[in-house]
Amino acid sequence: MAVFNFGSINIDHVYSVPHFVQPGETLSSKDYQSILGGKGANQSVALAKAENDVFHVGAIGSSDAAFITQMKSAGVNCAHIREMSDVASGHAIIQVTPDAENSIILFGGANQTLSHDHIATALATAKQGDWVLLQNETNAIADIIDKAHELGLNIAFNPAPMTESVKSLPLQKLSLLVVNEIEAEQLTGFNDIEKMKQALLAAYPSTNFVVTLGKQGAWYINQETSAFCEAFKVKAVDTTAAGDTFIGFFLAAFQRQESAEEALRYASAASALAVTKAGAAPSIPSAKEVHDFLISQK
Repeated sequence: MAVFNFGSINIDHVYSVPHFVQPGETLSSKDYQSILGGKGANQSVALAKAENDVFHVGAIGSSDAAFITQMKSAGVNCAHIREMSDVASGHAIIQVTPDAENSIILFGGANQTLSHDHIATALATAKQGDWVLLQNETNAIADIIDKAHELGLNIAFNPAPMTESVKSLPLQKLSLLVVNEIEAEQLTGFNDIEKMKQALLAAYPSTNFVVTLGKQGAWYINQETSAFCEAFKVKAVDTTAAGDTFIGFFLAAFQRQESAEEALRYASAASALAVTKAGAAPSIPSAKEVHDFLISQK
């Protein structure tokens, strides 16, 4: 099975700072990097490194086409990425503090140019049993969900960054919804994990859910079962792509029909390894690295 990931491709401008810049403050950065990022690109790279077939569907400014080469080198099929000559690439301004916290400003750019033609052309190559993956950094999300559902494809959605518009999307058509604790609270109105879980199941009874809790671990829930995995303890350097890494590795295991417990553990290990390195896509580990790490934890 393959994943068609309709996702953002961002150029991440990463600044290492002693603390997040304050209003009116001019702050010097001790380090700067320009690297491949964006939730969509990160999740595609994570899927590819988890040895899953993944087709990235998106757009990038033609002047930044070299970043597509990085995605290809990770194993991502980039046949459905369009280069735009008249639109700037999506990009992010990222501050990273010594305790590995980050603050991000996003510019959508080419990520907001998905068209009906682009969507239809990509999905015309999908096969029964394939998945469509989405985040909230592109346009046309409702159209993609509707088209994928019409074709009988499995649909996974990570509504990040969370906005009020997410609530109006046809979420009942999803096969899998992946949210962190804050996103779950915004969707349900509850800040208690048990109430969040019950509210999600009541609102979307046919959907599977993963709720990530950072250092507290992650839950998988549906109407029949639930599973929990504690987070692995590591020394964090940069948490920028931790959630995206988790999603890519979880979906790869989920497609292989591994148990919920195994998929959560696999994804949690990958996420733990990702935070031990700086950067977004470059920090995502290989399947072998995750396998070796899991063996070391037994």
